[in-house]
Amino acid sequence: MKKGNNQSDPGQKGIIDRIKEKAMSWWEYGSDGVWSDHRDTLKVKTVKTLNLTVRTFLNSDLQSKACAMTYRTMLAVVPALALLFAIGRGFGFQNILQNQLYNYFPSQHRALEMAFSFVDSCLAQASEGIFVGVGLVFLLWTIVSLLSSVEETFNQVWGVPYERSFFRKMTDYLAICIILPVLMICSGGLQIFMSTTIQRLLPFDFLSPVLGFSLDVASIVFTWLFFAGAYMLIPNAKVRFKNAILAGVLAGTAFQLLQWLFINGQMGVAKYNAIYGSFSFLPLMLLWMQFSWLITLAGALICSSAQNISMFSFDRQIRNISADYTRKVTLSVLYVILKRFRDRQTPMNTEQLSVSCGIPIRLVRLVTDRLLACGLVIRVITDNNMDDRDELPMQPSMSIEQYTIANVITTLHTYGEKDFIPDLEKKFPQVMQQCDRLTESVRKSTSDTLLVNL
Repeated sequence: MKKGNNQSDPGQKGIIDRIKEKAMSWWEYGSDGVWSDHRDTLKVKTVKTLNLTVRTFLNSDLQSKACAMTYRTMLAVVPALALLFAIGRGFGFQNILQNQLYNYFPSQHRALEMAFSFVDSCLAQASEGIFVGVGLVFLLWTIVSLLSSVEETFNQVWGVPYERSFFRKMTDYLAICIILPVLMICSGGLQIFMSTTIQRLLPFDFLSPVLGFSLDVASIVFTWLFFAGAYMLIPNAKVRFKNAILAGVLAGTAFQLLQWLFINGQMGVAKYNAIYGSFSFLPLMLLWMQFSWLITLAGALICSSAQNISMFSFDRQIRNISADYTRKVTLSVLYVILKRFRDRQTPMNTEQLSVSCGIPIRLVRLVTDRLLACGLVIRVITDNNMDDRDELPMQPSMSIEQYTIANVITTLHTYGEKDFIPDLEKKFPQVMQQCDRLTESVRKSTSDTLLVNL
C-alpha cells in the first residue's frame, strides 16, 4: 500500500506543480504582462480594464471620496429635493416621488413628512422672495455648487486636472439638472404610474405578470441610462457612449441591489429606533448615501479604465524609461510636429500624435508636456476648442530654422530650476566645472542639422 502511494505521489506533485505554474503565469500576465500585449481582442481589453480598475481602486481611496460626497450631499439635500419636486410638479410626478421615498424608507414616514415640509418652505421662499427670482437663484446656486463638487470628484477619477469654464458650467449643469432628474423620476415612478394607468385601460388579470415584469425591466433600464448619462455629462472629458453604458449597466445594477437590500433591511430598524429615537432616519440615510456614492464612483472608475486602457500600454517600461530613450521619443514627436507645420498640414493633438507615431498616448503626453514647458511647441487655441485643453493641437513656437538638433537637445537638457542650493558651487567646484564642460561638449558635438530635414 505504501509502495502504491509512493508511486502516485510524483504524478500528484506534477499536477499540483503544473496548476501552480499555470496560476502564476496567469497572475503575471494579468498583473503586468498584459500591458505589453498589443492584441486588440475582447479578452485582452477585459483583462486590461479589470487590472486598471482594481489598481486604481486600491490607489485612489474611493472610500474617502465617497465620505466627502456624502457630507456635501447632506448639506444640499433639501435644495436637491426641492429641485426634484419642482421638476416633478411640472411633469405631474410629485405624488410618485413622495410614494417612492415612502417605499424606500417605510419606517420613517414622520421624518419624511418633516423633510417634505422643508422642501415646501424652500420652494415657497424661492418663488416669494423679496426680489423676484432671488430665491430661485440661491436654489440653483446650491445645486451648481453640489454639481461642481461632483465634477471635481469625477475629474479626479478621470485624471483631468481642470474644471469647465464658468460658461460651460452654466450650460452643461442646466442640461444635467433637467436630464438626470427626469431619468431618475422615470426610473422610480414608471412602475407605479404605468401599472395603474394601463391596468385601468386594459383590466385583464392575465396581463399583470407580463406587465409587472416589463415595468421592472423598464425601471432598471432607466437606472442604467441615469448612470450612463452621469458618466457622460459630469466629467470634463469626452466620454464614449459604449464605455459610459457599460459602467452605467454595472453601477445601475449594483444600485438596484442596494435599494433592494436597503428596503428589505428596514425591518431591523427597530434597533435604531431604540437608540436614536426620532433621529433613526439619519444614520440609515448616511449609510445609504455612502454606499450609493461608492457605487457611483466605482462605476466612474470602470468607465475611465475602459476608455483609457491604451494610456497604460508599456506601463512598467514608461515608469522606468531612461533619459536617453526619452530624448529619442521626444525628438521623434517633435519631428512629426515640425514636418506637418512645414508641409502646411493640420496640426495634431496628443491622441492623434499617439496614433501617427505608434507611441503610447501616456508617453506622448509625457514628452509633449515637456516640450510645452520648454517653450518648443505651443497649443493652437480656437473658439471651438478653447475648453478642451487636452484636445488642443500643437505647433512650433518659433521658426523651423531654429530647431536644430543641438538647440533642441540643449534646451531639453538645461530646462528647469537650477542654482538654488546655497554654496553648492563653492563646496564642489570641480564637479560643477566637469558638468559644465560635459554640457558644452554635448552642445558642440551634436549636429546643427535641422531636425525637420532628417
